[in-house]
Amino acid sequence: MCPHRPTAPALLIHPDEVARFDRGGGVATIPYVGRWNSDRATVTTGQTVFQPGTGLPLHSHNVEESVLILEGEATAEIADEFFDLETGQATWVPAGVPHRFFNRGQGVMRIYWVYGGRDVTRTITATGETFEHLSTHDRGGAPTT
Repeated sequence: MCPHRPTAPALLIHPDEVARFDRGGGVATIPYVGRWNSDRATVTTGQTVFQPGTGLPLHSHNVEESVLILEGEATAEIADEFFDLETGQATWVPAGVPHRFFNRGQGVMRIYWVYGGRDVTRTITATGETFEHLSTHDRGGAPTT
């Protein structure tokens, strides 16, 4: 493996060097690419780690989202339908469609997500509250039981 970094504006992200964003309740996000480290990227990407029995509340975004299950046993709720997902399976959700992911397994669940934009918002379905993705208001990890 090459010890150096690619020439800017390209990025090489090492997850163990990225500060985790604690969403609370056993859910943490590792931001990869976005407005915080690139003035040219037109996508926003990262990884979220869910402890057993945790998830995020039902929500929607102002941009499309694709999620790849990296590890564990996930359940996705998309527009009032539930889908059990295993490692290697992926989803795509259009902007404005309510969805959520939660860990139904006994071990850690990890997802890799890609948003189709750099100015991402999250709207919580239950309250209608909208805020910037990964802002101080973007919390809400909690046990799903």
